[in-house]
Amino acid sequence: MKKIGFLSFGHWSPSLQSQTRSASDALLQSIDLAVAAEELGADGAYFRVHHFARQLASPFPLLAAVGARTSRIEIGTAVIDMRYENPLYMAEDAGAADLIAGGRLQLGISRGSPEQVIDGWRYFGYVPQDGKSDADMARNHAEVFLDVLRGEGFAQPNPRPMFPNPPGMLRLEPFSAGLRDRIWWGAATNATAEWAGKLGMNLQSSTLKFDESGQPLHIQQAEQIRAYRAAWKEAGHAREPRVSVSRSIFALVNDRDRAYFGGGSSEDHFGYIEPEKLAVFGRSYAAEPDVLIDQLKEDEAIAEADTLLLTVPNQLGVEYNAHVIEAILKHVAPALGWR
Repeated sequence: MKKIGFLSFGHWSPSLQSQTRSASDALLQSIDLAVAAEELGADGAYFRVHHFARQLASPFPLLAAVGARTSRIEIGTAVIDMRYENPLYMAEDAGAADLIAGGRLQLGISRGSPEQVIDGWRYFGYVPQDGKSDADMARNHAEVFLDVLRGEGFAQPNPRPMFPNPPGMLRLEPFSAGLRDRIWWGAATNATAEWAGKLGMNLQSSTLKFDESGQPLHIQQAEQIRAYRAAWKEAGHAREPRVSVSRSIFALVNDRDRAYFGGGSSEDHFGYIEPEKLAVFGRSYAAEPDVLIDQLKEDEAIAEADTLLLTVPNQLGVEYNAHVIEAILKHVAPALGWR
């Protein structure tokens, strides 16, 4: 069995070819797609976070709204760029959204990806310490965030407060028990995956990672997952870790599918998303269900993961994206033992 969710980048464009022509469209359709996915039996609704872009950005109002409209489906991010975050304010927002959702948040956080602007986190008021990189700053923010999610008091109470305080040092409120165990780290390298394992975070691995061996993405990801699990075991964490991978997968079951994606499956390719950092970009899968099943059997990283996130073309609208999800759940997942 495997958990299957969708991952939406939340693109919007005023183009006549787009079903999401405004930020309002992208947000409201994201909620509607999560509701539809839950009704279809999917396990997760996940959203990307990109700043300075015509995409989803501030995640917590959306997560809270989805939590209020659904009852079962996991609700998450993949990923929140921690270079931009005040970890204490984020802990309050996350606690509130998780309580609204009844403890269903699965928050993916990370250093983030290449941006629309140069050093965008500086506009949010964050600058790395001397001798440190923006990646160091993101990991530091993440560690503070994880620490306050434990719910332990750390702030000195006012001896003359406006309202009575509980005894002892004060923690951030609202506090949502268990959320600390539902934080994921989006890792682009083996080293950061191992770091996440040591800190007790779940692992998210995307449709690309920095090249470390020249092998296809799914092989490099499988190696990354095994390194992560070894680090987790060495750290001695009590619970079992979770691992997700993202894929673009389209089952061609009608003429509309073939018109959109019938050009055939792509292949992995290598390129640069940052200067001097070669990355491997994973293929898209698009084929008739029987062919798709055979292709997916060969994906080592999907086999290693317990959760699969299907990237969806959100600008094609809620109805079509619900169809994309249903086609995988109905025509592909059972034959692979995922259902």
